[in-house]
Amino acid sequence: MNINELTLISVDDHVVEPPDLFDGHIPSKYADRAPHVVTKEDGTQAWSFAGQEAPNIGLNAVAGRPPDEYGLEPTKFEEMRDGVWDIHERVRDMNANGVLGSMCFPSFPQFCGQLFSRCEDKELALNVLRAYNDWHIDEWCGTYPGRFIPLSVPVLWDPQLMATEIRRVAAKGCRAVTFSENPEKLGLPSLHNEHWDPFWQACSDTGTVICLHIGSSSEVVVTSVEAPIDTLITLQPMNLVLAAADLLWSPVLRKYDKLRFALSEGGIGWIPYFLERCDYVYKHHSAWTHQDFGDLLPSELFRERMLTCFIDDNFGLANLSELNTDMVSWECDYPHSDSTWPISPETVGSSLDALSPEIVAKITHQNAMRVFDFDPFAHVPRADATVGALRAQASDVDLGYRSSARLKKEGTDTVSVLDLASKLAPAK
Repeated sequence: MNINELTLISVDDHVVEPPDLFDGHIPSKYADRAPHVVTKEDGTQAWSFAGQEAPNIGLNAVAGRPPDEYGLEPTKFEEMRDGVWDIHERVRDMNANGVLGSMCFPSFPQFCGQLFSRCEDKELALNVLRAYNDWHIDEWCGTYPGRFIPLSVPVLWDPQLMATEIRRVAAKGCRAVTFSENPEKLGLPSLHNEHWDPFWQACSDTGTVICLHIGSSSEVVVTSVEAPIDTLITLQPMNLVLAAADLLWSPVLRKYDKLRFALSEGGIGWIPYFLERCDYVYKHHSAWTHQDFGDLLPSELFRERMLTCFIDDNFGLANLSELNTDMVSWECDYPHSDSTWPISPETVGSSLDALSPEIVAKITHQNAMRVFDFDPFAHVPRADATVGALRAQASDVDLGYRSSARLKKEGTDTVSVLDLASKLAPAK
């Protein structure tokens, strides 16, 4: 395979929001209470909003950082690679990696806007959230048409307002929303509860895909307080195994027959056995659990309606016959610690050799385009959209490590599982 001929669209990356995010996007009435960046006594920076602080955690922005400096310590913008938060440099970093398109999940609001939902002044929270979505759609995505898939943040605290916002941003061209893999962990009704029906209906009506990202429940899998951090990192995708089971056995997919979900950063290698188990449970237990999938098996419904996503998954790609190749997409995860940047084409290309050109095209870009109603070629000629063509535009991008003198001087402490869990947990 010639990796230079690939066209890559990543359905899971992340933005560390720039300090001027709200400038020109929030009504003047709320400008002095909008989230803003503060510099702390130790020199690190954090977002401050309504009595809450959200630091930029190191692992969220390690692209270009030497691996021995990875960690959970708070950091500041000047210690990050500019492409983490600057839209112009982000596109240059995408070009250097041969990536045409990207969908970017939020950072300081948390994966599905938990920070906004904890604000007691809901009028303020709603205006801040709308301003965030406008910035993301109009500025972050709009500055370079054809390079970014818009992704909105939901109004978690009110399903009717959620529906209104979905319809508002859909009119602006946004066909994706981030949501929690387990809202019950956030103190909200579960996926099984009809509380969310207005939201599901709005997404169904507008063709909006609901993206469930690992960690969007503000919880991680903790096996033991003595487990090393490697245990937690290994099990991170397992959060979405739980979410997939919860969602598949809920009434949601059967009640809304056009609704689609994306299991973001969950990998695909676990899915064949998961689906086999779901079908076994259905055949053996539905007589007394009273589940009814009509003419379908649970596995068939999953394959039709769940977009599955992977970064680097040799086993999953070798077992694509057990999946729906129309609902599998690649992701880069820039600038997080699992990212394959800046050698994503080389990494994923080694797993694609055994696949037909038609399947390769589907999982590298065509499925993302169809599912998210995204047409980069309306703005970027196909000849300029390949790995080779994009990299040719970025020959001057510095891909060397950028070390933090402060972190080198201070060193990094051993991180416990509970340390990470506490950073992800909602404020009390």
